[in-house]
Amino acid sequence: MDINLSFERPEEGPKSGPVSIGWFLTQDKGAVLYDPPERVLFRQANKAHAKSASRCPAVIQLESRYFLIKCPFDIHLGFGRDDKGKPHLINRAGAASTIRPNKLNEVMTLVSEAEWRYPDRPTVQMALPYCFIADELVYISQLSAFAHYRREQLPGTIFGGRFPLNIWPRPLMWAFEWHEPEKDIILKRGEPLFYCQFEAEGPDRPVQMVEAEKTPELQKYLEQLSGVVNYVNQTFGLFKAAEALRPTKLLTPKTKT
Repeated sequence: MDINLSFERPEEGPKSGPVSIGWFLTQDKGAVLYDPPERVLFRQANKAHAKSASRCPAVIQLESRYFLIKCPFDIHLGFGRDDKGKPHLINRAGAASTIRPNKLNEVMTLVSEAEWRYPDRPTVQMALPYCFIADELVYISQLSAFAHYRREQLPGTIFGGRFPLNIWPRPLMWAFEWHEPEKDIILKRGEPLFYCQFEAEGPDRPVQMVEAEKTPELQKYLEQLSGVVNYVNQTFGLFKAAEALRPTKLLTPKTKT
């Protein structure tokens, strides 16, 4: 029996070229802190030798499919419990912290202990305003920055996730499972925080990233989806309802001024 494994895209039509994905910040407050998503490319790598890994098509294909989000803050956190056993975060940087103490709680939150996956592994979250949108079916996967080396490894793992961004655009967050809470979490501004991988129809289809305009239609759609996770457990069950509300076009590239 012959099996056809051809993945060739049509030469013409709406799905013949790169898939366009728009990124935007859900809020303008402090926007200067948040760098645009960057394609994972190691431009300074050695390419002089024909057999160099930086010239390997397989390596180039892999790296080109990931976009990195940089950490916007310098953070040094410890974990502790008060005299009643209630867990809390400790700002190890103290007075030397670049973030004011009253603002740190707006950036980093400790998830309720009842919601931890394991009783000995606290979960913390960093709120971020990054959001992505597309006008055709595209899945986004959030992954750790596995191709970037850290001299001091983080004492745990990030929570990944995968969902269709064309019908479920939502601000991303950095969620971290603290496997060794006796060790501090140290994050530095400008370092890779996580990767985003995008999957459109066809495994070889390239991605074109553009900054998106926050049009009234897009803002209304975001508002219709906002906060539903607080009221239902399985938000994926709302995809059909969300798709019914969705305008045909939500991605409008931002005009450069």
